[in-house]
Amino acid sequence: MEYGICNLAIVPLRAEPASRAEMVSQVLFGEAFEIMEWQGEWARIITTMDGYEGWINGLQFAPLSQTAYKSLQKKKTPLTYRPITQAWNIANNNSVLYLPVGSSLSFLEGTICHIRNDRYEIIGEIGEKGDLLNTAKSFLNVPYLWGGRTHFGIDCSGFSQAVYRLQGITLKRDAYLQAEQGKVVDFLQEAKLGDLAFFDNDEGRITHVGIMLNNEQIIHASGKVKIDKIDMQGIYSGELKKYTHKLRIIKRMV
Repeated sequence: MEYGICNLAIVPLRAEPASRAEMVSQVLFGEAFEIMEWQGEWARIITTMDGYEGWINGLQFAPLSQTAYKSLQKKKTPLTYRPITQAWNIANNNSVLYLPVGSSLSFLEGTICHIRNDRYEIIGEIGEKGDLLNTAKSFLNVPYLWGGRTHFGIDCSGFSQAVYRLQGITLKRDAYLQAEQGKVVDFLQEAKLGDLAFFDNDEGRITHVGIMLNNEQIIHASGKVKIDKIDMQGIYSGELKKYTHKLRIIKRMV
């Protein structure tokens, strides 16, 4: 088995081995993965963090030994909590990476991340874990981006995953997979801050997720990250003056 680790700030994870293929997710700095196969310069990977599968360009990551990969699995890796954290590659003329929130500071010693032959000095504070409400609100007005996971662009399940990851809880990547986690909240009136509300389409497939702020408001990524009203019918958009998502189920993750 081969392994790899992301040594760039944000790398697209694609549905097919091609630069024009759909971006299904992103791999952030310091995140490791298993390499399942190669097609030319493309590697099909499974991410360690959430078990997600896709294709990544071989020029956009560094190989990782089995020993190093196993050592990462055995310890808790620090994360960045600020929207942007600078990492200077002091082994490569102090070139700078601008790390998004939730980046993994793998192989961190003091302020230096060691990834193969490169040494990345983390500049300034990485921030600290905040409460769920403020973490979620820090994403307000971030534009919707299919497959996105950062303040530069995020999708609905990427948003819920990112917020919970910064709380130390790992969610699956897609909304329908997240809906399989946690415990059912029987009534909307019982929903509380942090519960996840899931929404389905006409075929009954779960296609959207948001984070409950209370039993009347939800924060979610649709066009942008925003706060809308919610009732038993679903999400009511104040901007569009209509219901936009049909409520299916509410789950409690903690």
